[in-house]
Amino acid sequence: MSIQLNSHVRWHEHRVTSQMRSAAMSQKGLCVWFTGLSGAGKSTLANAMDIELHQAGKRTYLLDGDNLRHGLCRDLGMSEADRTENIRRVGEVAKLMVDAGLIVLCAFISPYQRDREQVRTLFGAEQFIEVYVSTPLTVCEQRDAKGLYRKVRQGLLSGFTGVDSPYEAPLAPEFSIDTSSESLIDAVQRMLDFCENLDR
Repeated sequence: MSIQLNSHVRWHEHRVTSQMRSAAMSQKGLCVWFTGLSGAGKSTLANAMDIELHQAGKRTYLLDGDNLRHGLCRDLGMSEADRTENIRRVGEVAKLMVDAGLIVLCAFISPYQRDREQVRTLFGAEQFIEVYVSTPLTVCEQRDAKGLYRKVRQGLLSGFTGVDSPYEAPLAPEFSIDTSSESLIDAVQRMLDFCENLDR
């Protein structure tokens, strides 16, 4: 999808900078991007991390794939082009939130490597953490919290990521978490320790 800017559109520089906003919150803006199959545990991990950060006095916001399709992305379907546009929009929203000094947790299947890499380019080197929730398809299908895998196997649903639509695993994520073999507490603590080191 090609987007053309109106020739009259100009970037307006703000007097209050990202650094000033971060200083006021005593934290650095950060985007933590959870990617993986449906049922892998992305939202569960993001929610658990959000709770821990909030209790520690950090300013956070959680962007979840299903939630944003109720509003910002409600006009998009599940075609490859629509999925790409979905992630593009989310990336731009996350960028604004990080610029405001927030720690933004993004839980999205985001199946295409190129889309995730495009989002990464929006951020500085230490502003983006990719978390690959690598839980195997067999485990995700056993969980099937939404009953979607069952519908796919019954032929009632098509174009489902990991079954009849591709999922491209991250090439070099900052974290890889298999929720079938690592506890929620241990996984969240690993990520918190990493974020704490970045914030120094």
